[in-house]
Amino acid sequence: MRTLAYGSWPSPIDAALAAAHDGRPEYVGFVGDEAWWTEPRPTEGGRRTLVRRRADGVEESVLAAPWNVRSRVVEYGGQPWAGTVVDGRPLVVFVDFADQRLYRYEEGGGEPRPLTPLSSVGGGLRWVEPQLRLELGEVWCVLEEFTGEGPTDVRRVLAAVPLDGSAAEDRDAVRELTDDRHRFVTGARISPDGRRAAWVAWDHPRMPWDGTELLVADVGADGALGGPRTVAGGPEESIAQVDWAADGRLLYVSDRGGWWNLYREGEPLCPREEEFGGPLWKLGLRWFAPLETGLVAVVHGRGSTALGILDPETGEIVDAAGPWTEFAPTLAVSGERVVSVGASPRSAYEVVELDTRTGRSRVIGAAHDDAVDPAYYPEPQIRTFTGPAGDDVHAHIYPPHNPGCVAPGGTPPPYVVWAHGGPTDRAPLVLDLAIAYFTSRGIGVAEVNYGGSSGYGREYRNRLREQWGVVDVEDCAAVGLALADEGTADRDRLAIRGGSAGGWTTAASLTTTDVYACGTILYPILDLEGWGTGETHDFESRYLETLVGPPPPSGRGAPHLASLAEVPGRYAERSPAAHADRLTVPFLLLQGLDDVICPPAQCERFLACMEGRRVPHAYIAFEGEGHGFRRSETMIRVLESELSLYAQVFGLNPPGIPKLELAK
Repeated sequence: MRTLAYGSWPSPIDAALAAAHDGRPEYVGFVGDEAWWTEPRPTEGGRRTLVRRRADGVEESVLAAPWNVRSRVVEYGGQPWAGTVVDGRPLVVFVDFADQRLYRYEEGGGEPRPLTPLSSVGGGLRWVEPQLRLELGEVWCVLEEFTGEGPTDVRRVLAAVPLDGSAAEDRDAVRELTDDRHRFVTGARISPDGRRAAWVAWDHPRMPWDGTELLVADVGADGALGGPRTVAGGPEESIAQVDWAADGRLLYVSDRGGWWNLYREGEPLCPREEEFGGPLWKLGLRWFAPLETGLVAVVHGRGSTALGILDPETGEIVDAAGPWTEFAPTLAVSGERVVSVGASPRSAYEVVELDTRTGRSRVIGAAHDDAVDPAYYPEPQIRTFTGPAGDDVHAHIYPPHNPGCVAPGGTPPPYVVWAHGGPTDRAPLVLDLAIAYFTSRGIGVAEVNYGGSSGYGREYRNRLREQWGVVDVEDCAAVGLALADEGTADRDRLAIRGGSAGGWTTAASLTTTDVYACGTILYPILDLEGWGTGETHDFESRYLETLVGPPPPSGRGAPHLASLAEVPGRYAERSPAAHADRLTVPFLLLQGLDDVICPPAQCERFLACMEGRRVPHAYIAFEGEGHGFRRSETMIRVLESELSLYAQVFGLNPPGIPKLELAK
């Protein structure tokens, strides 16, 4: 055991190792008896491949590079593939990221063939949540079609694509199943008898966690949909998912009681103060899946999630046994088998199968592999702090931890407060080697699930309404200062970092508080008025109306939460770009040049405001990266640059880290 200063502990967890293990399996499904899923490939340009687990247990990538199975619908994407077995061979349809076309792939049938056409208008044609309808010779999907060059010149409908490839060059061959009366729709779920379809829809200015409608329509023998009728939901009720039980009864998740709970034909099946749903950032997320036996597989919890089997007749849930403490919102069922993706503070996300007959759980894919001695992994604590208004603030605290090092007594360690993105989202308590990269070197991390985060009920989520830039900033500061007050963290060596909405919280914290000595800002929102009036994509183009209030008169949308006399000033008052003169501490700004959600223009305007102020900083822009970094070489540079910033500001000496040049 060596005695070394915090931040100088040698660690086997380098940036390359953390980058290689970034990302997780997603979108599980069955093709016949085989489990399939998508998986990241950071070292292959950040693409996502389709993986199958053969009957003999062998995992293999189905599509070689450069195929990239990823949709761009609402920019965040969603379920990008579907499959079945025809004549003993897998038949799969998938969306390729490069051109967003839907492709057909058959084992032994050569290269994938396009099923949908290209469009030169705006962002073109995009597809998500494909469902094979072999009896109709079609794939049913959500179609996102750009009608102009602007990011909000777009329509979305349910559509049917011929499986024979006849629409590959002919847009008119795509059959539209619905009109575009609703701005956003999820994929349709078909009842067991094939006679009804159900889906979720919503419209601006609501986000799907604010209010959605559950629609049901009859399905004709020819595959045409009748007029949809609304059976649940509304402006203040969020329906997160819908499906059909084996007996034909309608199942859905609603937060009408303050928590996303599961309902059957309008009646709660297991009323609890926990979540059986979540924010619908991607289309096709699944928190429940009905089994043929009448049981329902559920992903549920409060601040964390478990995989369980719900008996709708008794309301009882039996959770899967195993080491996993967090399950992602992806589920697939086949007979008595349930597949999901689980993780824990000691293991990264892996594909897990639950046999509902025996109750046995096992890892069947993307198995966690300890690339280093797990003694170097952080040992997190689940804690609740008190915010300035007396509200609870949930956080995960990761103290510095290294089996071979201790620090000299008398000085607490530096800490970095991590603000998650969204902001309507949460940080899960799982093994993240990016966190271990810091903690194993003697730098603590505090992940804050500030007011407005999901996972703690609607009331907690609504704390951020019209308070973005206030509650999130205050809650992060409350955690950092509480750690300092109790002697856990060094008050003079606190930093903050975050990406996307977390980048906003980071920048807002640096311009409105004196809590932090420096900060790392990744692909952020910095100028509210610019971002909310044409600089971002359609999905979030009116998100600010609930987060901040109605836009200034030059913006779009009608006031509905506060008076126009009060609100317009908030957009400038809370924007870090309007208060760059208040930023006096060093910072690192990181941006993808292909980002259409938080575009580089936001960073460029902010930096222009910083000119001549002689505040040490660095700006690194990455070609080929969008919103959220995916390439291993990018992630390596990000982690090393971030550590170098902290080293220079906190007076640390991490071995083997390239020095980040800070401009003034």
